[in-house]
Amino acid sequence: MKSIDKKIDPLPEAFASEEAAGEFWDTHSLTDYEEYLEAADDVTFEIRERVFEVQVAEDVFKKLQKQAASLHQPVLKVVDEILRKELA
Repeated sequence: MKSIDKKIDPLPEAFASEEAAGEFWDTHSLTDYEEYLEAADDVTFEIRERVFEVQVAEDVFKKLQKQAASLHQPVLKVVDEILRKELA
């Protein structure tokens, strides 16, 4: 239940960018703005690709982090490239 004393920032009419919207929602709760929500009709999602998680030992992950940092790439990208190369 909402507190009567809680002050809610006004919801902007529009956001200047996706980043601005992200910054707003990073610091605000959707539940404070329920009155502005509208039901979405005829929404369809098409899943084009599935992603799976796998566990790796800590020492392996640390090596991956080090390699990713040296390449200035995210760990996920480095892992994907290594696996694709090895499994080709």
